[in-house]
Amino acid sequence: MARLKRVRPLEDRGFTRVRAGRGFRYVDHRGRVVARVHLDRIETLVIPPAWTDVWICREARGHIQAVGVDDAGRRQYVYHPDWSARRDRGKFARALALADALPRARARVTVGLRRPELDRERVLAVAFRLLDQAAPRIGSERYFRAHGSRGLTTLIRRDAAVDGDTVILDFPGKSGKRASLSVVDADLAATIAELATGRPRAALLSYRRGRRRVPLAPSDVNAYVRALTGGTFTAKDFRTLRGTIHAAEALARAGTVKTAKDRAAAERSAIRSTAEALGNTPAVAKSSYIDPRVFARYARGQVLDLSIAPESAIRDLLS
Repeated sequence: MARLKRVRPLEDRGFTRVRAGRGFRYVDHRGRVVARVHLDRIETLVIPPAWTDVWICREARGHIQAVGVDDAGRRQYVYHPDWSARRDRGKFARALALADALPRARARVTVGLRRPELDRERVLAVAFRLLDQAAPRIGSERYFRAHGSRGLTTLIRRDAAVDGDTVILDFPGKSGKRASLSVVDADLAATIAELATGRPRAALLSYRRGRRRVPLAPSDVNAYVRALTGGTFTAKDFRTLRGTIHAAEALARAGTVKTAKDRAAAERSAIRSTAEALGNTPAVAKSSYIDPRVFARYARGQVLDLSIAPESAIRDLLS
């Protein structure tokens, strides 16, 4: 099989999509209609009609096949299937590596949460514990301004409540849906209770620097994750790990089944449950956050061991 070729969208010469009546036509850099062999490949890419400024790779083995801007103004990519498969293998392998690193990191986070001052280290420990236990999106000010949805670093004080040892986060999530997360953790609850005191619309995850309060940025959180785990992990890896574990736990609770119909039903239920936990659609949860090996093992009658720590259990199941 021919190797993939790394391409540079919008820099390398490619094809352009031009509106033509109710459909489109595709032209090269000189405005000439592309050959049928290219048109057949372009049709298989299923580029969304709403995309604008579409660039299409001339190379059938280009690692990026198309680029466009969606109706929310975000640049989107269509990757070659082989590239996507390679990337996904790396993503799920990284999630298992994170599972290996978590026990040691958690001990350091607990020390951070018990610091007497509400300083940067303690607030970073809050961010890590929330990622570890609830796996919210990390969020950004830019995304909030554009879409109105919050994430970990853009939560405000009124988004958080504490009931005993339970932390409840309720905030506007992606696609206009409310996100509600609950974590039972005494150290976390004690710190969130302090952070949530004061002006309701002020940043929740912020620390004092001199006479002003400084909110955590996504780069701060990701740097802290890397420092504690010793790996190149980011906040998104927590979502991948949590999604994979959640689906595997759901299948384990469903138990092994005898028929393909029952197995398919159990898998659909696990995907729906995982999607709800992560705040995604079932399609996105399955394609982006659940290691496909979970379903392959289930088809062979292998399920997660619910009697041991989930991080250890998922490594045992997928190794």
